[in-house]
Amino acid sequence: MILLVDERPEEVTEMEACGFGEVISSTFDLTAERHCQVAEMTLERCRRRVEAGGHVVMILDSITRLARAHNTIEEGSGRTLSGGLDASSLEKPKRFLGSARLIKEEQGGGSLTIIATALVDTGSRMDQVIFEEFKGTGNSELVLSRELADRRIYPAIDLRASATRKEELLLSGDALRVSRAMRRQLSDSHPADAMDELLRVMRQTRSNDELIGRALDRL
Repeated sequence: MILLVDERPEEVTEMEACGFGEVISSTFDLTAERHCQVAEMTLERCRRRVEAGGHVVMILDSITRLARAHNTIEEGSGRTLSGGLDASSLEKPKRFLGSARLIKEEQGGGSLTIIATALVDTGSRMDQVIFEEFKGTGNSELVLSRELADRRIYPAIDLRASATRKEELLLSGDALRVSRAMRRQLSDSHPADAMDELLRVMRQTRSNDELIGRALDRL
């Protein structure tokens, strides 16, 4: 499920054409109150599916715009953060992200995974404060690089700045060794050089298992 908040209509149409899943949107020509209503309704739909034992993945674009919308409609708490952001306006966006969880099998199973984007380097102090409030709260951070995108290097990911918590729970012992070795090897490289090197290695193999096997032979 893809939730687009305060997005351009053209982006909504393009996302619907991709066919990646159900697209729910509130475009930029609608009110902030409407943005918040659509987000809450979408979250409730996800919760009902999880309660029925389903596994739901929601992509939210973006948590920054959702927080802005709440800042517009929430009554002031009397405490204003830097950038004109009211402290109480972040409560509901935080609860939104906090809804992501895995339900135990004895309780019916099901899970909700939320992948949310955050805007950075927009020149807005409010956007920066929102980013800082949510930074470090997720289990995984994938940092995109404008420089790589400008150079048409895809995926435009800053490998050094991106990481996953508790990766030892997701990877096998061999995969974890290779992952950490490659991180150390690429840590001193420029982001563009690091991605080029990783893509070069991946093109030489047909699967992750083959890549890991070759890498282990060199460790």
